[in-house]
Amino acid sequence: MDKFSLDATDIRILSAVQRHGQLSKTKLAEIVNLSPTPCWARLTKLRAAGFIRGYHADIALDRVCDFTQVIVTVSLTHHRKSDFDRFEGRIRQLDEVTECIATGGGMDYVLKIFTPSLAAFQELMEALLAADLGIDRYMTYIVTRSVKSAQPNIARLAARTGK
Repeated sequence: MDKFSLDATDIRILSAVQRHGQLSKTKLAEIVNLSPTPCWARLTKLRAAGFIRGYHADIALDRVCDFTQVIVTVSLTHHRKSDFDRFEGRIRQLDEVTECIATGGGMDYVLKIFTPSLAAFQELMEALLAADLGIDRYMTYIVTRSVKSAQPNIARLAARTGK
């Protein structure tokens, strides 16, 4: 099952799972407007095909602990595959980096970083610079508050691409 073979029912199932997480067979079928057995069979196929990578809870982190969130843009000195691989390999090892996207344009990467304090963030950046990862320059943006954080609306996105 590739991305081009998804039908409207598959998209409804993915949307329901994205919005509600794991659901009982009956509840998912009710949301999707399909009988439970075929609905569950489709969900099983979507999981097996890799469309669902996991189930996650949306934790109110600010209620659990104090933290500093920083957005960092990074530009590498050189742009060879080995340079990108070395940087990305190190970033994947860091629990503090919760998101890293490669970009085209003026910067090579945008990172979302969570640390217990600003001092801890500075230590992390100093360690990255000392690790000889080929970082040419970086800019930091301290997050003061989150205005919106959401996953894209699968049904709208798929409808606009004609899938």
